[in-house]
Amino acid sequence: MILLVGGEKGGAGKSCMAQNIAVHITQKHNANVLMVDCDPQRTTSDWIQARNEDPNLPTINCIQLYGKIRNDLLGLDQRFDYVIVDCGGQDNLAMRAAMSVATYVLLPLRPKRRDLKTLPHMEDMLSTCKMVNPKMVAAVVITQCPSLPNQYKRILEAKEVVESFGLRALNAVTFSRNIYDDSEEQGSSVLEIEPDGKAAIEIRAICDELLAIPPENSYELN
Repeated sequence: MILLVGGEKGGAGKSCMAQNIAVHITQKHNANVLMVDCDPQRTTSDWIQARNEDPNLPTINCIQLYGKIRNDLLGLDQRFDYVIVDCGGQDNLAMRAAMSVATYVLLPLRPKRRDLKTLPHMEDMLSTCKMVNPKMVAAVVITQCPSLPNQYKRILEAKEVVESFGLRALNAVTFSRNIYDDSEEQGSSVLEIEPDGKAAIEIRAICDELLAIPPENSYELN
């Protein structure tokens, strides 16, 4: 199964999300997981390198691919239980190629206007790829949310904007927490540093909600 974490806007924590999803799936399903780093910044590759230097952390495979990666991903999908693709924060050939074969596409966005402004372009790209890949399930996850109760309205408004473009917004979100940055720097994950912590609960909720959506499901707004 191919799961793409991508989007046009940088800074929403896409690489960190992909890394934590990979760890969660490895833990929950005892699965053979491959991470594919398509981001020229090599964020996930650097994370893997740091991870491999810690003998206490389970190994996760990772390779780098760029450009026309459709056939590469199809081949890798036959060899691994899960292929987690990190495409970074830009519209590029690799992201479009991954969308053409992915079962799930997760788009992290912050509840900020500059992030939400990318939705028209992302919706157009997803619609185009859906014609080639009708099984694809795409969802937006709101990330780095403010934790103050009086800011919760911003989260709800961001989800409403997502749905106004006919896209699915997950119920689960992430809040702004230092542990996300700290774990990434260590080559670890929030699930390994604090397995019962709030961030770990957020990641599990996102994965479980996304993967519970049947690939053949056609989402329509009520």
